[in-house]
Amino acid sequence: MQELKQKVISYYKQQVQDKEDAFRDMIAALTEDAANDAKGSAGDKHETALSMMHLEQEKLNAKLSEILTQKAFLNKLDADALHKKIAVGSLVKANNMYLFVSLALPKIIVDGCTIIALSPQSPLGTKIMGMETGGSFEISGTQYVIESIT
Repeated sequence: MQELKQKVISYYKQQVQDKEDAFRDMIAALTEDAANDAKGSAGDKHETALSMMHLEQEKLNAKLSEILTQKAFLNKLDADALHKKIAVGSLVKANNMYLFVSLALPKIIVDGCTIIALSPQSPLGTKIMGMETGGSFEISGTQYVIESIT
């Protein structure tokens, strides 16, 4: 399971890096469009177009900032760390379901295993933090038993 955890962290890091690259490309394209628009236009339509581009750029910069925060968080995780109790960075197997305690990120499939990433502040995250192998918790009326933690 340790190898799976390393692959999960690597996969999420790559996903976040891909998003960062995409946002940087979009911001660069908007900056270039604004510079080109500034050279050839004048008047109210020009000002409106520049304002719209600037607003879009601000939105993209906010999303990029969020992505950079996620990237920094993932980079702090130790893929080789072993946990006896569920903590941030733990990969938890319960009833053949895998939970990755880190950030609220999209569900992924690695080596045929579905991984659900959840924040330690989420309702389920707060419920399982600090639990040990053999502990149990309930989701929507279904009882889950923690089989392993890495």
